[in-house]
Amino acid sequence: MTQQPPPAGAAGPSGHPDGAARPPDLPERVATLYGAYDLSTVPAFAGGFINFGYWARVPHTAGRRLTEADRVRSEQDLYRLVLDTFGGPRGRTALEVGCGRGLGCALALREYGLGAVTGLDAHPDQIARAREVNAELLDGPARDAGRLEFVLGAAERLPLPDGCVDCVYSVEAAQHFRALPAFAREAARVLRAGGRLALTTFFARTPAAARELPALLPPYADGLDVPYVVDEVAAELAAAGLREVAVRAIGEEVWEPYDRYLAQQAAPRDRWARRYLTAYETGLLDYYLLTASAAG
Repeated sequence: MTQQPPPAGAAGPSGHPDGAARPPDLPERVATLYGAYDLSTVPAFAGGFINFGYWARVPHTAGRRLTEADRVRSEQDLYRLVLDTFGGPRGRTALEVGCGRGLGCALALREYGLGAVTGLDAHPDQIARAREVNAELLDGPARDAGRLEFVLGAAERLPLPDGCVDCVYSVEAAQHFRALPAFAREAARVLRAGGRLALTTFFARTPAAARELPALLPPYADGLDVPYVVDEVAAELAAAGLREVAVRAIGEEVWEPYDRYLAQQAAPRDRWARRYLTAYETGLLDYYLLTASAAG
């Protein structure tokens, strides 16, 4: 497996272009990479979390070779960075939108003591993987009964009732959402009064940058990602009725260490995955942590 997803139109494991049939309501590229190819198996995403990682808490990274254990730690720490924004969520309920294999949901239960976590993903293969990977938790002792579930659904149409969770979070998934304003409204709807939202991923810095990104990074050109502009995302959260919307740029602790990790791997080092650092250094995109509160 290469360090980045295969090119659009490549044959999947079945031998057919782009793998298995596309699930309904999913763009072809999203369906392929999270279905037949299983992006979580790509070496660049060691550990299966499928995010670029937050490296500030990985110890002693300067001047040494970064290991696979460091890479996994960075991916876990991105989840911890998000979950820390909830200020001690023990006993509360949470929804992760774009849960993938559900590893972040399990981390939230294990380390943060949440009362219950629902993992939602738009791809049926990801939901199946999440249930398989977390079978021990799902089928565990009575004390774990009902604390974890995985649900198929789209970020723009959350299959949950109004005011049902205390926390909504999403880790490196919002760049795939087809209608981010609809997600903002849905997040506000399912949050209880005073609940919290935390969202982290990469966004364009300006509208001009959003127009340039597809020429540099294939995921924006082939339909995998949407070049949302960070200020526009924050505005949509506020327009949905969320309050205290805050934006924090964290790219300094994402892009350079991630690129350095890729550069140290045995796979070819000149593939497009390393262009994210170029996009960051030239001011086109950054990695952000956005937080907001539901009305009390």
